[in-house]
Amino acid sequence: MITPVPLGTWPTPLEAAPRLAAQLGLAELWFKRDDLSGLGGGGNKIRKLRYTCAQAIAVGATTVITSGAPQSNHARLTAAAAARLGLSCVLVLAGSPPERRRGNLLLDEFAGAEIVWSGDRPLAEVVAVEAERRSAYLIPFGGTSPASIQGYVDCGRELRAQLPTSDGVEVVTALGSGGTMAGLVRELGAERVIGVDVGALPDPRATVAGLLGGEVEPDALRIDGTQVGAGYGTLTDAVRSALEVTARAEGVFLDPTYTGRAMAALLAGSFPRGDRVVFLHSGGLPGLFGHPEL
Repeated sequence: MITPVPLGTWPTPLEAAPRLAAQLGLAELWFKRDDLSGLGGGGNKIRKLRYTCAQAIAVGATTVITSGAPQSNHARLTAAAAARLGLSCVLVLAGSPPERRRGNLLLDEFAGAEIVWSGDRPLAEVVAVEAERRSAYLIPFGGTSPASIQGYVDCGRELRAQLPTSDGVEVVTALGSGGTMAGLVRELGAERVIGVDVGALPDPRATVAGLLGGEVEPDALRIDGTQVGAGYGTLTDAVRSALEVTARAEGVFLDPTYTGRAMAALLAGSFPRGDRVVFLHSGGLPGLFGHPEL
């Protein structure tokens, strides 16, 4: 077992959301506030980075490299984690530089990350070239690996300790690179975790099952695919409405790529669920300011 590095503030709060619960017809609704995890604006990637950064340090790395979209929360938090740990950070971002730096991109620069744009080249190809050239430790897409999902096993254990009783409770989470859902499934069981696909993976079911190393059959995973819309990073009317409903009911702000989609699915009732729900707030607020179309 890897000993994780001390990033973030744990446990994150578990907050009741009675007004939104009433709107949804739920007996109980809680927000697991992983957006309040302390480092670099908060978010679910910190739990994973505790393990991947520990691996980097263990092999003597002085530079870490990772990739993502221009508004990647993972890229922002990798930059923040590297700064906290005294490591250099290189971010390979898809496409070309925008005319204006907004949201996560601005925070990446504040944290001292070097940004490399992939342009028309395949993202993975650019990452491989840059990692070799710099002898950098490669942190995978979304920070997700079989080792890093332990971060969400930790989260599942926190939930068990925080809930008055965990009987019948289901956890709803956005499903991006798959690691958050995989860790929760390992700790809580496939029947109690619902992942809302955000369109980041070609086959999210196979990815999550693969991260679990055969512990769970792909068909046993509860994955909702109704909120992908036109694809990852695109804004839908349902997501915009979910952002407004949540903010007006509970004063909690979601992001348009991950948590907004997960809440849109919950509001739409697009998957079977019981009446006791924990909504995992995985962060992403800075990305909201990278969407001028809002």
